[in-house]
Amino acid sequence: MSYVCQDKLVILGAAGAIGSNLTQAALTLGMTPNICMYDPFEKGLKGAAEEIYHCAFPEARVTWTTDIKEALTGASYIVSSGGAPRKEGMTREDLLKGNAEIAAQLGKDIRAYCPDLKFGAVIFNPADITGLTVLVHSGLAPSKIGTLAALDSTRLQTALAQHFGVAQHEVTTCRTYGGHGEQMAVFASTASVKGTPLTDLIGTDKLPADQWEAIRKHVQQGGKKIIELRGRSSFQSPSHQTLLMVKAVMDGKGYDWPVGCYVHDPAHGFEHIMMAMETTLTQAGVSWKVPTGTESELNDLKISYGHLVKLRDEVIAMGILPPVTEWSSVNSNL
Repeated sequence: MSYVCQDKLVILGAAGAIGSNLTQAALTLGMTPNICMYDPFEKGLKGAAEEIYHCAFPEARVTWTTDIKEALTGASYIVSSGGAPRKEGMTREDLLKGNAEIAAQLGKDIRAYCPDLKFGAVIFNPADITGLTVLVHSGLAPSKIGTLAALDSTRLQTALAQHFGVAQHEVTTCRTYGGHGEQMAVFASTASVKGTPLTDLIGTDKLPADQWEAIRKHVQQGGKKIIELRGRSSFQSPSHQTLLMVKAVMDGKGYDWPVGCYVHDPAHGFEHIMMAMETTLTQAGVSWKVPTGTESELNDLKISYGHLVKLRDEVIAMGILPPVTEWSSVNSNL
């Protein structure tokens, strides 16, 4: 079997549904045969590893450990799904304190055991804040940490394809920016349906304004809906899209969706935050630019940013993150 690289990929939280799915999918995608599964829950982790072994992936060298030092030493890539899961009735923000503490420790462990990490993807909620917390404590350059933001955009694509009765790939350039949560900014101006700009369809008999508003609300609450339907949070879609992010850094062939990234651009009013922007993934990591949109869309982006700032400042008040003015002394890359 041909793999993209031979570098070590570490899956954190590998005993869980997302983590075990990540391991299988990484091998199916042919990313690397060198995968380490980590989780503090030894019994569940051993069971997940046994299942992977029974898949009999050619040339795979999958290991498992409950020792974080062993897991991270020599790692080139990590994916962390290792926070507490979101349950029915919970928002992503309900997980803030406990998962921020996990993120802070992960950042410190990266600094200690794999300071030359090529890229880390953080996907446990609230991902914008946990990713930011990992970055600050890790000492890494901002380009080396990204968070999963694509699912909001893929939900928009899905909803529009279902509304218009077209193939999903015929709905193009769907974009949501800002926070990965119900305060996200949903952009209509970027999207097209079979080549027709979405803005030319909204307000017509093909997509009345009230139906567009319903779609927008559905996208903002898409994760909540899956929890209601399945009794647990998503695991297939976050696994797949996160691995496509990491694979884009491995092979340099690009990634089609927004990524959550560290943004500091005072000129545009965004300072010291992790949020989804228009991004590019290369072998150097993630880079970004401020998206283009209507005045209303850009205002929604500012509102989403403001929501994230409040969450960030809550984590600072908890003592899990230092004050922003001290970040550069913790991480010289910030």
